[in-house]
Amino acid sequence: MSNHLKFFIDGAWVPPVVPVALDVIDPSTEEAYTQIAVGSAADVDKAVAAAKAAFPTFSVWPHAERLALLKRILAEYEKRYEDIAQAVSREMGAPLAFARDAQAAAGQGHLTATIEAMEKYEFTEQRGSTLVVKEPIGVCALITPWNWPLNQITCKVGPAIAAGCTMVLKPSEIAPISGIIFAEVMEAAGTPKGVFNMINGTGPDVGQVMAGHKDVDMVSFTGSTRAGIIVAKTAADTVKRVAQELGGKSPNIILPDADLAQAVSDGVTACFGNSGQSCDAPTRMLVPRDRHDEALSVAKTAAEAMTTGDPRNDDTNLGPVVSQVQFDKIQKLIEAGIAEGATLVTGGPGRPENLNRGYYIRPTIFGNVTNDMTIAREEIFGPVLSILPYDSEEEAIEIANDTPYGLAAYIQGEVTHARKVAAKMRAGSVYLNYPDWDLFAPFGGYKQSGNGREYADWGIHDFLEIKGIVGYGA
Repeated sequence: MSNHLKFFIDGAWVPPVVPVALDVIDPSTEEAYTQIAVGSAADVDKAVAAAKAAFPTFSVWPHAERLALLKRILAEYEKRYEDIAQAVSREMGAPLAFARDAQAAAGQGHLTATIEAMEKYEFTEQRGSTLVVKEPIGVCALITPWNWPLNQITCKVGPAIAAGCTMVLKPSEIAPISGIIFAEVMEAAGTPKGVFNMINGTGPDVGQVMAGHKDVDMVSFTGSTRAGIIVAKTAADTVKRVAQELGGKSPNIILPDADLAQAVSDGVTACFGNSGQSCDAPTRMLVPRDRHDEALSVAKTAAEAMTTGDPRNDDTNLGPVVSQVQFDKIQKLIEAGIAEGATLVTGGPGRPENLNRGYYIRPTIFGNVTNDMTIAREEIFGPVLSILPYDSEEEAIEIANDTPYGLAAYIQGEVTHARKVAAKMRAGSVYLNYPDWDLFAPFGGYKQSGNGREYADWGIHDFLEIKGIVGYGA
């Protein structure tokens, strides 16, 4: 029996208080393939009440028991791995190989990293005669996006469990099925009643209610900066902690001593991964002005080598973007790039040839972009790369930092040189020469890209309060 029209509250699958259904759209066909229940304030009240009731007991669970629960969650996740990959591919259009190797793998990776971090985590520390105690913050509202569903769910749920918090999860209503499967994983792992609750719904009707709820002690939100501002304002009335991972417009500086052909080609791949739907994607490529035309040629070749199409085809590199809203937004931004005088190198408006339905975007490269153009300022969230020429390293650094965002920055070049430039980046993560993903590195942003940090022990820390017991050692 499908749980698509139910919520997981207090250890049981239950219908919403007021039955309302929402179509889930397959972005490759533009057709609904299932429905989910969407909730209201009444459902939020039920879920928060369950989490609040469970907190006194779960918050004092021994470290070893919480660790054992995390290991059971990981084991159940691995049993449902293929189901999760299939769900992500269908709900958000990720090519099936990418859904397996990146999307589902991200959830597995975060759970594994959280377990390893928790095995070493110290929840108490003696400082002279003071005992410093790290205690679970309380009931947590977890609001996750559609672009990396399991990545964001697991890097919130795992650390919250490790810390001893109870929680209510609201996955994105645009890509919700993988979140429902994750709730089934939590149930199968024997998570105690009320510790983990999941409800579906829209941002205004459920997410915002969660953020403002008087019995919620913390909100962990991943999504757009626009929505993040609303969440923070709503949460402010109850002075709860708000951790946010928001938008980005990440620069990718190709230094003169980099292998330009390799750096540009790899930069296109990094930007276009997940159909460009990653908040930390390197969407502004900065290249030396005297090699700008060469960079455009390399980027054009790399973009045109990609295959856009049905996510279920083995040769597909790029699937559709997630929705009609996203498709329309990206089209307008591509048109803005042309209207404002950027050089359209490849791609452009409309669907790729031979695709007459589905939210498919033509892989698009712009050259001769200046940092005041719309395509250099706004987060596009699609397979669109802007290439900006620079005359000096100082100018490249200035351009890179000239953004309201600060989630990530990328530097390509001789490693000692790249390290010096990295020190000048105003970003939460700086990636040198396209390194492997590090699940133990802190992840989060400067400026309007958010606050707080996720991944491994960094994530655990965000779900803890700090208590000082002074005179403890007297």
